[in-house]
Amino acid sequence: MTPATLHRKWHTTAEVAEMLGFSLSKTQMLVLTGEIRSVKIGRNRRILPAWVDEYVNRCADESERWSA
Repeated sequence: MTPATLHRKWHTTAEVAEMLGFSLSKTQMLVLTGEIRSVKIGRNRRILPAWVDEYVNRCADESERWSA
């Protein structure tokens, strides 16, 4: 039997900030305004990897629209 590889299901706001190369305060603002979807679990915000991808893809699509 091979050991199972666990993948993180949720990211913290700080982890998303690091992944995107943004400051924590900018990322928190994107979360609070709904630009990046999140859920509140207890006192903490959590973000699914797919939601980070949604944000990045939306930014890329908007960039392509403006440059066309």
